[in-house]
Amino acid sequence: MEQLHWARHRCGQLLAADVSRGWYSSPGDPLPAKGSLEPHPGARGSAQRSLEHSGPGGSGSPQRFGAKRRTVVARHGPYQAEYRSISKGCQGNSIRTTKYNLLSFIPMNLFQQFHRAANLYFLFLVLLNWVPVVEAFQKEITMIPLAVVLAVIAIKDALEDYRRFLFDKKVNNNVVCVYSGEQKCYVAQRWQDVRVGDFVRLSCNEIIPADMLLLYSSDPHGVCYIETANLDGETNLKQRQVVADLPQGTEVTPESFHSHIECENPNDDLSRFKGYMEHPNKVRVGLHMNNLLLRSCTVRNTETVVGMVVYAGHETKAMKNNSGPRYKRSQLERRLNMDVLWCVVLLFLMCFVAAVGHGLWLRQWKDPIFLVGDEPPPALAGFYVFWTMIIVLQVLIPISLYVSIEIVKLGQIYFIQNDVDLYNEPLDTRIQCRALNITEDLGQVQYLFSDKTGTLTENKMVFRRCTIYGVEYPHLDNARRLEVYEAEESEAQGRSPTLRSGCSVKSLSCRSLSCNRSSVSLHTLTNEEEADDEHGHQPPPRTSAFCSRMAKEVVPDPLLVRKLNCLSSPPLLALSGGSSPWVAPPTSVAPPTSVAPPSLELTYIVDFFMALAICNSVVVSSPSQPRHVVQVPEAKTPLRSLEDIKLMFLSHFSSLSTTMSSAAAAPPQDNESPHSFTRRLFTWGKAASFSPATPPPIAAGRGERPDPTGTEPGELEASILGSKSSALQEERNDGDGEEDDEEEGWPTEDDAPGERVDVVSGDGSSASGADASADDQLLYEAESPDEAALVHAARAYRCTLRARSAERLLVDLPGMGCLAVQLLHILPFDSCRKRMSVVVRHPLTGQVVVYTKGADSVIMELAEAPTQGREQAAEAYAHIRDQTQRHLDSYAREGLRTLCIAKKVMEEEDYELWLKRHVFAETSIENREELLLESAQNLETNLTLLGATGIVDRLQEEVPETIEALQKAGVKVWVLTGDKQETAVNIACACKLLQANDQLLTANCGSKDACAALLQDLIVEVERGRVKSLTAAREEGAEPGGGRTPTMPTLAGGAAGFTLVMDGRTLGWALQEDLKEAFLELSGRCKAVICCRSTPLQKSQVVRLVRDHLKVMTLAIGDGANDVSMIQVADVGIGISGQEGMQAVMSSDFAISRFKHLRKLLLVHGHWCYARLANMILYFFYKNVMYVNLLFWYQFFCGFSGSVMINAWVLILFNLLFTSVPPLIYGVLDRDVSAQTLMTLPQLYGAGNTHKVYVPSTFWLTILDAFYQSLVCFFVPYCAYAGSDVGVLAFGSPINTSALFIILLHQVIESRTLTWIHASVLLGSGGLYFAFVVVFSVSCVSCSPPTNPLGVETLQLTQPLFYLVCVLTTVIALLPRVVFRAVLNSVCPSSVTRAFLRERAEPAAYARRMQRWNQAHSRAHRARGGPPRTTGPLQSPP
Repeated sequence: MEQLHWARHRCGQLLAADVSRGWYSSPGDPLPAKGSLEPHPGARGSAQRSLEHSGPGGSGSPQRFGAKRRTVVARHGPYQAEYRSISKGCQGNSIRTTKYNLLSFIPMNLFQQFHRAANLYFLFLVLLNWVPVVEAFQKEITMIPLAVVLAVIAIKDALEDYRRFLFDKKVNNNVVCVYSGEQKCYVAQRWQDVRVGDFVRLSCNEIIPADMLLLYSSDPHGVCYIETANLDGETNLKQRQVVADLPQGTEVTPESFHSHIECENPNDDLSRFKGYMEHPNKVRVGLHMNNLLLRSCTVRNTETVVGMVVYAGHETKAMKNNSGPRYKRSQLERRLNMDVLWCVVLLFLMCFVAAVGHGLWLRQWKDPIFLVGDEPPPALAGFYVFWTMIIVLQVLIPISLYVSIEIVKLGQIYFIQNDVDLYNEPLDTRIQCRALNITEDLGQVQYLFSDKTGTLTENKMVFRRCTIYGVEYPHLDNARRLEVYEAEESEAQGRSPTLRSGCSVKSLSCRSLSCNRSSVSLHTLTNEEEADDEHGHQPPPRTSAFCSRMAKEVVPDPLLVRKLNCLSSPPLLALSGGSSPWVAPPTSVAPPTSVAPPSLELTYIVDFFMALAICNSVVVSSPSQPRHVVQVPEAKTPLRSLEDIKLMFLSHFSSLSTTMSSAAAAPPQDNESPHSFTRRLFTWGKAASFSPATPPPIAAGRGERPDPTGTEPGELEASILGSKSSALQEERNDGDGEEDDEEEGWPTEDDAPGERVDVVSGDGSSASGADASADDQLLYEAESPDEAALVHAARAYRCTLRARSAERLLVDLPGMGCLAVQLLHILPFDSCRKRMSVVVRHPLTGQVVVYTKGADSVIMELAEAPTQGREQAAEAYAHIRDQTQRHLDSYAREGLRTLCIAKKVMEEEDYELWLKRHVFAETSIENREELLLESAQNLETNLTLLGATGIVDRLQEEVPETIEALQKAGVKVWVLTGDKQETAVNIACACKLLQANDQLLTANCGSKDACAALLQDLIVEVERGRVKSLTAAREEGAEPGGGRTPTMPTLAGGAAGFTLVMDGRTLGWALQEDLKEAFLELSGRCKAVICCRSTPLQKSQVVRLVRDHLKVMTLAIGDGANDVSMIQVADVGIGISGQEGMQAVMSSDFAISRFKHLRKLLLVHGHWCYARLANMILYFFYKNVMYVNLLFWYQFFCGFSGSVMINAWVLILFNLLFTSVPPLIYGVLDRDVSAQTLMTLPQLYGAGNTHKVYVPSTFWLTILDAFYQSLVCFFVPYCAYAGSDVGVLAFGSPINTSALFIILLHQVIESRTLTWIHASVLLGSGGLYFAFVVVFSVSCVSCSPPTNPLGVETLQLTQPLFYLVCVLTTVIALLPRVVFRAVLNSVCPSSVTRAFLRERAEPAAYARRMQRWNQAHSRAHRARGGPPRTTGPLQSPP
């Protein structure tokens, strides 16, 4: 089979011989060959040892294809010629994030700005005005609008680029120690001088300057710890390992480094690094991500490290992931671009009318006297007039609109980011607006897709209960402890206790139509991080991730404690009548009241907690000592059975004459801490640390020892952590064994005491296993809250992980003290396997044991009944599986996150065979991920199920209120989670996504055909329920829609009361092309949808399906890396900066710290941003069309010649200066309804989606209103001055002034908020206009040829007719709008208008209600620290 395995992989490589696909080197021998280098100690080092490669000719040259790899040699090493040729293609370490320099700023900035179509259009008009035959104004005047816009944007870009320049300068000038070839030592150099191939030495707390391959660490085991907070926001430590087979103890120098490094080309994948190191003897060592130190990370807990730079500068992974703010085109912007095109069409239509009119006007004259010289024919003159009118009417296209929108959005973002209600004081974080141009989309969301864990819940995992060997341990004291903590936190935060996930779902009317009900569970063990939330007065120097007080202080279950006490209870033997309490028939599952468990059950219990303690990637440290180093004595022949452990205990405790303490342990008192209660439960405490004694010579070949009990050697291989099957335990000898041990000469601990295993800290001090105070000082740096919760739970039972290195783990076990566990392999969690495994060599038995934890869906499938042994053993194991599954279902109904624990004992031959295949996978370059996945799957088979854990993950505060408000706002909420179905339904009930009278529609199918049939059945079921609801509503004379608020818009086909629950397998079929329509139809008729067991890809597919097919605005919110694809696909992506790092935040448009902030972000800021921006855009179109039409109406009286009756300077500056600031203030500060009203009445948000402000109908109504006002503004002054000798500029003066008043007062009518800022801006705009025209009229003599505006405005300001015309024109123009608004708000007001009028109608009563509410709220705040109040509950604000 071995040869077949290797042959299959080799054939696959030969079939895929296309060199363009990659580069690869395969071994000529299927077995790993030993190289000349000294192998790294331990099986882990041998697994990473490279293979010796030799080609057919024996040259040993590797197959290299330069397209997809990079070769790196030491810069100051022996290969100088090769380095010079290689280094030419590598970048330096200097970074430059600026766009410009002093020379390139002007041309490059202009080049980028002219990528905008609007700027190109106005540049075309400037150039067109230089053509004499179509010239409309002075050449300088037409350049002013474009020059102002370009200058404003250029200044903004220059300031931003200068800030980037200062940051780059600071980074590039950082100093680091780099090896100098001339001085033969490490010297200080700037970061920008570092090159690929340099040897860099770093100390603790230094930042890594480039991507480096770790070649040396001061840690004896070649370990380096780094913190990646600068890269991904995660504060937990990550472990890196020196490249295997490199000698440790002395620093590596370039002169002694003769190896070549072959690795992949620079890329942005932060989780992958592939390559190998080739030594001069052609031995290759595989390189992995654990060997790479990434730029921007910080070295922690390691005194000195040395690395060789492989990627520098912009080729580093950090720089390749350094992207700027995200850019998404909002729905409003897409609508705006369409309306701008309509304005262009309108402009061309008006110019065409003017051109035709000018041609017809010229044609009616026969040799007119006003024509001088050779004038063009009418047709050609009309053509010239067409382009002249393009210049005259250029204001119709709002050049300043895009700049104004950017300014307004910046103002909106400023107020969002500085909202105190969106600030998280415990974490000192506020909302982040990463996408600067979609703030208005927050006010149009129709579908919300949410993750569950970490989004709706805290993602602060706390161990709640467990089941082992089919026996459930409820941990009632632990449950009471959690309730106390919740009450304390709620009181501290001034809120009522949040509805927890443990609420019952029995109130639901569950109508489940399922094909094949599944009970699988998915638990994502992704990278997560959490700041330590201990509230001490003096924070520690460095806090550990996921070690909150609630997670650490686990109260053990008394029954489980008593069973574990048997490990260190010699009187138990006397109580058992001299027979061994360790051995019992495997079919006898211990009852819950048993004090002395059978040996097999005790084996399961110890195995279970051993797995909790070591099956993780937790880094152990302490506040005072940087790290714990495991010092393990030389490997000794291990013990082989539980009988030896029993004999050792008998000998070790022979001098003790105490009796067994009381079996019933009292619950913790109110004044007793959980830690002290835990110590009191363990009546025998922890035994002194020991190391097993050296046994007599072993049997040849298998390492078997003489059997002191007289049984077969193979039957003694079942041990605390190494039993192969329950059948072997049944046939064990029940004899005492101590007498046989002495007779056979088997040494006891008294005869040959073993060496003690100590935990040695960085300063050399020893930490004994019995040292409880040191135990309390341990800090666990976990990558996920699940890991931290399980490690703390094991620690509560005195199964303590005390230290970790790359090769060893140090674990305390009850009654056995410190044990050094050899760590062979870690198979990390991935979303495909849904589990994590560690391969260790057991310290007592020497057997290779695999411990696995993961989702119950996969562990249950991999856990198989024993294939050997008696039928009783198989029945007992089946009973354990059934009981465990029953307990898992119970945990899920309580809303707990479930995790299964299993193990596997491997024979040496099986392990060696697997190791060879795993070495091949690790040293492969091409398809490494696939080979490693296959290797892990081959190992994780035939597992023995040990038990399961239930971890509580509480809801975040105000989640139920937030979801309820969003549903009232007309937003459909979908939950897309990877958790178990029962858990997801329970959480949905707790957060009020499901109500008591809702009906659940469950879709769990086993095939695609069954899924198609079920979808149709559910559609019929929902339609039948909808008809019944409508019939009942008619009979009662009520509004249809059930419990929905009448003002809340019902979605098309929606029927309140139905919630669809679908598992991942069924969802995969529903997303296929032929079932999409049925799935969308069903989900559209349901109130909510819950997708369980969904993968990250399925999440993004669901969001894309709803977004594209229903044409709705979607929002996705999540907190982990598995939510990134969903966040990026949605129209609005929101990341929660919670416990799972910053992956979701870095991919999001907005980042919040709590789910409850979504309520105000959407209902208040979203509503405001959309209403403000939509009204501002409509106002811009209105004022531009209205003002341009004044010039167009004048063309009917000047022969369509392109002449204007307004001074050119005033004409150009009217929109650019006099009326530009008021819309900005309007877009930033206007509020149609107060924030309190929007929060109290979330239906207003849904009403805004139903009756949108900016739609095609409102756009064309605004254009028609602008045409009407322009007609009034032109013809009222025309009628007033008809028949007089008024000049052209004198006639245009009242028209222009009236237009200014109309435009400014029009905004006052449309505004719902008038403050002193608004008044100041409006008065300032009018004052600026009059100041300019007066100064211009007094001082301008020849600045506006051929006209002469001297004295025109000053004369008009002295005429009473001027003021009368302005007042009359303004009133007539605005009167229809005022009347229309008054009638509309009186007869058919919108919900927003009703809310606005309610606020304004009774300001005194409203103020009194708000004052009473504030007083009650302040009294409650003051009463938090005092005795409980007896007053009634506080009323919510009106």
